[in-house]
Amino acid sequence: MNIANALVSLSALRHNFSVLKQRAPNSKILVVIKANAYGHGMLEVAQGLADIADGFAVARTKEALALRQEGIVAPILALEGFFDSQEAQSLAEHNIATVIHSEQQLALIEPLKLAKPLDTWIKLDTGMHRLGLLPEQFKALLPRLKSCNNIQANLKLISHFACADDVDHPLTPQQIRCFETLKAELNAECSLANSAGVLLWPQAHSDWNRPGISLYGISPQNHNSGADFGLIPAMTLQSNLIAVREHPQGESVGYGATWHAEQNTKLGVVAMGYGDGYPRSAPNGTPVWLNGRIVPIVGRVSMDMLCVDLGIDSQDQVGDRVVLWGPELPAERIAEAVDTIAYELVTKLTSRVRLSYTQ
Repeated sequence: MNIANALVSLSALRHNFSVLKQRAPNSKILVVIKANAYGHGMLEVAQGLADIADGFAVARTKEALALRQEGIVAPILALEGFFDSQEAQSLAEHNIATVIHSEQQLALIEPLKLAKPLDTWIKLDTGMHRLGLLPEQFKALLPRLKSCNNIQANLKLISHFACADDVDHPLTPQQIRCFETLKAELNAECSLANSAGVLLWPQAHSDWNRPGISLYGISPQNHNSGADFGLIPAMTLQSNLIAVREHPQGESVGYGATWHAEQNTKLGVVAMGYGDGYPRSAPNGTPVWLNGRIVPIVGRVSMDMLCVDLGIDSQDQVGDRVVLWGPELPAERIAEAVDTIAYELVTKLTSRVRLSYTQ
């Protein structure tokens, strides 16, 4: 039995890339593979999309360097940029693009003697208020950015949405207007649209789009699934039944005795728990897919196992395959039951879950 494993479909990733490209055919795509490609395996995803992606985006320098060391030659952007001179040197030496989002970063590299100038994206704070130069800061620093010998002349602009998953939120149009105004200060390539921007805000499509969660077949919105956009879940988190037990009416199961059977039934024990990254907070009734139907989790999720109510007439057997999320059961549905987002589910899988890949 292949207990507690995640099967990743490279063909689903390529399908989703195609869907996103069709949404914005005139934009290049920076494939976001931070956080181990949202739990899907950073190197394997990069290799699987290397022939069609225009480039890749990661959060940190360490991730970018790991890709270069494994032979990925495509453009790579480190979204958090550098935080000391050694990082800046490494980015320059390995031809990795960087984001500059503060005056402190600019001051850090101005006196350095880098191997070559950095391919640089200037991050603008258009309303997220997390990282980035505010409009007045950008205008004030632009002469220094242009004159810095350690920055390539072809500066690019980038910003990030705060509420693009909500099509009725007024902040997104405001951010778009702000970005468009600042673009007028510098004739440069630009990037604004994340997954929600690509799928929901065509007016945000720019020279470069940078989809993340949607590439993996998951919706950026909480109330729907990737299938609503023509996307296919790339990951199937699966395990097996390791026990099937008769369970009498009135008896509890699991730590804390949080669930009691309302009638005689059968329980299935699944080799999957919070030690694998499945959320301990999953309440009674959280869906699991087994033999063509949905069965509910009962009792607390423990470190290595969880239990499901199979029903008194069930014919399920030890060894039967169980899907925790995947094409049969969207991760968005689990996220809704657990009161979180699917982003968190896929990125929190632990090293105990074996990743494998299909073409």
